[in-house]
Amino acid sequence: MKIPFYKYQGTGNDFVMIDNRTTKYLSKADTDIVKQICDRRFGIGADGLILLQEREGYDFEMVYFNADGNESTMCGNGGRCIVNFAHFLNIIEGTCHFLAIDGPHDAKVEKDDWVELKMSDVKTVEKGDGYYLLNTGSPHYVIMVEDVDDIDVVENGQAIRYSKRFKDEGVNVNFVERTKGGIIVATYERGVEDETLSCGTGVTAAAISYYLEQQHTAGLKVQIQTKGGELMVRLEPNGKDAFQHIWLCGKAEQVFKGEISI
Repeated sequence: MKIPFYKYQGTGNDFVMIDNRTTKYLSKADTDIVKQICDRRFGIGADGLILLQEREGYDFEMVYFNADGNESTMCGNGGRCIVNFAHFLNIIEGTCHFLAIDGPHDAKVEKDDWVELKMSDVKTVEKGDGYYLLNTGSPHYVIMVEDVDDIDVVENGQAIRYSKRFKDEGVNVNFVERTKGGIIVATYERGVEDETLSCGTGVTAAAISYYLEQQHTAGLKVQIQTKGGELMVRLEPNGKDAFQHIWLCGKAEQVFKGEISI
């Protein structure tokens, strides 16, 4: 079987996109095929694979798989990329309303591949000794550090991800450095089981943690630097340790297209 695909990236977080509307190329059961496609030596290579599917009542549905082949929780950069993919396919114009695993999302595409994605509300944040734990569509553990460059992201990330509390379900781990203009974020992602150049739900969790750390009381726009580029998060508090109107913003670009034989 030959599958046409498109490759997208959002601040270095890269994804294989497949238009699964008319021809059902893949399903949630195709774990081994998805893993093969995402393999950087024997496949196309990607942090994840995303199916764009029809869904009644929505512009489209997003089905996201990690590089290990398993369907996973929400991916923020993947969400921004699939919105631009839908725009490329002429499914949407400037705005859209789509369904992902964590529920409905609104988004908009602006000029120069700038995509703004409304994330799910955050209802609670666990604040522990030196960490924040919250779900921004995917579970994230956030640690504030003095210098991100001094952190071995993989070694320290794995120590938390495979700790007794998290080893079964897994957790993404974010290291956050405060700067004068915002924050710098480095993320270890479960499913990929490595550091990625960027993580959309991770920088969203980092921005919320930064908000709480700085004891802000009003809405905030946070500028974020990742190893893959710059992102911006807008958010508003909604009571104690709860947040709404959370928007993840940045570029999402098509890299190339092709066809792969499976």
